[in-house]
Parts: sequence; C-alpha cells; structure tokens
Amino acid sequence: MAYDAIASVIAILLAFFLFDTELHLTLQTFERFKNTWYIYLLTSIVVFYLIGFYDQMWAYASGVTYLILVAGVTFQMLLSLIITQIIGQRLPFQVYIVYWFLLFTAVAAIRFIYRLTRSKNVLSRLYRDNRKFSTEPVIRVMIVGAGMAGSQLVTELQRQNKRIPLLAVDDNKLKQTFKVNGVPVLGTRHDIPDLAKEYRIDEIILAIPSASSKNIREIIEICQQTKCDIKIVPFLSNAVEGRSDIGEIRDIDIQDLLGREPVILDTAGISEKLKNKKVLVTGGGGSIGSELCRQIASFMPSTILIFDIYENNAYSLQLELCRDYPFVKTQVLIGSVRDRERVDEVFKIWKPDLVYHAAAHKHVPLMEDNPCEAVKNNVYGTFNVADAAGKYKAEKFVLISTDKAVNPTNVMGATKRLAEITTLAINMKYPATTFACVRFGNVLGSEGSVIPLFKKQIQTEKRVTVTHPDIKRFFMTIPEASSLVVQASCFAKGGEIFILDMGQPVKIVDLATDLIRLSGYEPNVDIPIQFIGLRPGEKMVEELFLDEETIQTEHSEIYILDQINTTEMLEQEWKHLKKLIKCPQNADELDQHMQELIHLINPKAAQ
Repeated sequence: MAYDAIASVIAILLAFFLFDTELHLTLQTFERFKNTWYIYLLTSIVVFYLIGFYDQMWAYASGVTYLILVAGVTFQMLLSLIITQIIGQRLPFQVYIVYWFLLFTAVAAIRFIYRLTRSKNVLSRLYRDNRKFSTEPVIRVMIVGAGMAGSQLVTELQRQNKRIPLLAVDDNKLKQTFKVNGVPVLGTRHDIPDLAKEYRIDEIILAIPSASSKNIREIIEICQQTKCDIKIVPFLSNAVEGRSDIGEIRDIDIQDLLGREPVILDTAGISEKLKNKKVLVTGGGGSIGSELCRQIASFMPSTILIFDIYENNAYSLQLELCRDYPFVKTQVLIGSVRDRERVDEVFKIWKPDLVYHAAAHKHVPLMEDNPCEAVKNNVYGTFNVADAAGKYKAEKFVLISTDKAVNPTNVMGATKRLAEITTLAINMKYPATTFACVRFGNVLGSEGSVIPLFKKQIQTEKRVTVTHPDIKRFFMTIPEASSLVVQASCFAKGGEIFILDMGQPVKIVDLATDLIRLSGYEPNVDIPIQFIGLRPGEKMVEELFLDEETIQTEHSEIYILDQINTTEMLEQEWKHLKKLIKCPQNADELDQHMQELIHLINPKAAQ
C-alpha cells in the first residue's frame, strides 16, 4: 500500500517532467504539484483498497487479476483528474495520460517481480537436482495434456518446491512446437514410455479433465509401461464449484476409469423447493443419506434433521454441516424407522416439510440369512415413515430405492419392491402429501460395496474374489446419485417411480482388473482373480425396469416409469404387504410369505 502511494506521487512528478518539452519545471508547474501531490497519494490508497487491490494473491495472478489492476489505475487517475479540476488546479489532459502509463508500469512491475520471486527459478532448481546439490528430493514430472488444465498445472507446480514439470505431451499435433508456460510439448501419448526413460521422469500427471473414460484408460495403460507414479488433477467443474483445486494432485481412482459426465442441475428450481424448508433424512448417517444432507444443505433449508440409529456417523456429519453451513440448523435425531412411536414423535415435534427416506438394509447375502429383519426395516420402516409423513402433512416424501427391486430374486430386492409399493399405496391414502420413489443402481464407495471389498482383498489377502466372469452391475458415484435424487424429487407430483440413467453396466471382473492395476499390481500375475460362484439370490445383470416404458423428464438423466400395474394388481400386492407388516416371528412362515410375494411380482423367480 505504501509503495503504491509513493509510486503515484513519483509518477505525477515524472509526468510533469516528461510533458515539459523544455525539461524544466516552471514556478507555476511546481506550485501545482505542491498543491496536488497529496490528492494522488490519497486517491491511490482509497481506490486501490476499495477495488480489492490488496485482497489479490499476486503470486497466483491471472489475466482477471491484471484486469483489476488496469481498472484500479484507471479509476484512480479519473478520480484525481476530477478532484484537481474541482479545486481549480487544472493540468493538461496529456499529463494524466502519461501519469496513467507511469503508475500502471510501477504497480504492475513490482507485482510481476514478486510473482517471479515466488515462483523461483525452475532451471536453477533443476540444475541443483541434476548435480545432487539440493537437500530435498525433487520429483521430475511429465504432464499429459497441454490445454487449459495443463497450463494451470504447470503454473501451480512452478510455485512449489516439490515437483519440477520438465515436459508435456498432447495428442494435438499443432501443440507439438509450443511451450506451456516454458515447458515444451515433446510428443503424444504414444511417446510417453520413451520420453519417461529419456528424461528420467518420476511422476506422470494427467491434466485432461474433459477426456472420456476410454481415453483415460488407454493413457493409463501406456503410462503403466513405465515405472513412474501416475497421478491426475481433479475435474475443472469441481474446481469451479469450490470442491477441489487444480493443485490437488491425487492418485488415479476407479471413478476416473468409469468416467461419467458431471451432473448439471436446475439449481434455481431446486433452491425454490428447498430454501427455508425443514428437511428430514432417514438413514442420514449412511453413505447416501449423508451426501443427501450435504447437497441439501447447499440450497439453504432452514433445518436438516439427521435421523439415524447409529450416533457416531450422524454426529460427525452434524459437525461437518455446522462447520460448512453455519446458517442451516442441523439436528441429530437418534432412533429406528422400525419404532413407530419414535417416528411419530419426530414428526409431531419437528413437522418436517420434506422427507428423504434412505434408511434401509441393503446387503443381499445378509438379508437372505435375516429375512425378518429385512422386512421390519425395509418394509415396515418405510410404512412407518411414509404414513407419518402423510399423517403430519409433510409436503413431500421420497423413497430411495434400488435396481434390485426390479424382477427381484432375493429378499432384499423383494423388500425394496414392497417399499415402493408401500409408497405408491400411501400416496393414494394422503392426497395432501406428494409421495415418490427414486430408483438407481450401485454407488461407488458406499459402505459394504464391491470397491472397498476389492481394495481390502488386494491389501490383505493378495487376491480378489468375483462371483462370476460375466456378472455386470450399474455404477454411479455417491454425489452424482444424491444430486439426481434431489433433482428428481423436485419433479415429483405424486405416485411416480423415477429412474436414474446409470449408463452402461460394467463387468465386475473388469472393475477388479482395473483396481489391481491401479494398486500397482498385474492381474492374475501378482494378484489372482478367483471366481467363487453366484451367491444366493444374486442375479447376473440388474435391471432398472422390465418391459415398462419410460418417460424422460426435463432432465436428460432422469426418467419416470410408466407402470403397467393395474389398480387391481396394486391392491393384490398390498394384501400381501399387510401380511408381511405383521412380521410373524416364525422365520419359516415369513420365508413362505416372501416366496409367495416374489412369485407374485416375478413368477419366473419361483420356477
């Protein structure tokens, strides 16, 4: 600040000198300078402060930052001109033009020098590294991608001491003769092995956020021919949303290989539905429930109610939400959806406007062994929460369902189908409340899913087990699924089953192969893949719907199931549901009911 103020005074003095072609100051000119110098000093301090000059991180300056600099100098010059004219100390306009150039040069130069100083001299660091003069290890880096992300990454690495970007590769032939912030582009992806050897590269960083999963997979396979560590930069869309930064270099994750496009939401429409509302999320401490809470909180509801039987996860989530969204009231409510009295108590006291029902038992093999518990939690629990939502006049109830509810061949799938039927039936009972279901497939990284299981097997057992070489599943990330659930809920008008576009199913054996390679091993060489056979109730391929037609909503990744069930069929299923809600203690009797229901929903399953 002091430098800028002094620079403004010196700049106006030099402008006097430069404008005077005789190279001497007349008495009148000197008097004008003596009477106005403080104006330039004060206006520079005030304008530069108000325009945010001193809030900028000049070591990370970009084009926008320098535009702020141009605007600041321009406003300061104009304000000085106006004030001097008002007080009668007129100067020729040419003086102000010269003054502007001198002041801009002065304030820009010092900041540019500062940026260069902070960035340090990359060549000298490389020189020290080559001669082992450096006391700290320096990682020699190759960057894949010479676009915007690659350019930003080079700039970021040049500010650090840990990594030195030596070269970049890009498949665009037009970029081969260019440099990215001083780093040469020396080849394409196919040159990676040779270049890595020639330049003794330690680490390869992928900086191509827009690349498809197929391209990412191909590039990784080429990189694995080297002995280099392989990293990736986050999606630029995440950086824009403030969720990540271009400098947050991380290991390749299985999600990078599945490659789904970032979800585009109608944020204005969602905000209109959620702002200032009380939102209850059952199973709020779980994988899907907790992410729902995070995303809902970003739309500024008045209150988020985290209902869960497990207090540790719920408490951790509450602390996170209070930190990230301090203006949203967050309340943890401990209880089970199976406890009708507790559920009624929660609705009576808090009267939530919106309900997202994510609480459920989801493990197929465990539910085969514990069918009664599956019915209590998934069917009776859904009935309790949905009925309370209608009874206490909540605006909307949304059931989180699964693709295993389609054509169910196992207890878990059947109970989730029953949960859907429950929701549709209660929708007819309480017309004041909107009831809907959202159905999707597997989510990556959820507790008990195949990804954490494979990672643990690779680390501890040095083997991976897959039930069948041809088994396939749909996959979606937890944030993607949660965001689409929130979006779909805004479309609900009552009685719909929404289906999320899961893309193409993925072979589980391919998933296992990718994870093994990402862990630095070779499949069936270092880590064997063993096929152990299908588990009870497990299907080769999951479906999101049967022969029913689907209707696309306003969102390209959300569909509505045009159900072929007649009212008579729904009533028939509802009779079976009532028998199951009573949940007899005799396991054999319950199993018989389950088999009858599975046969009713899917006759082929009972054959």
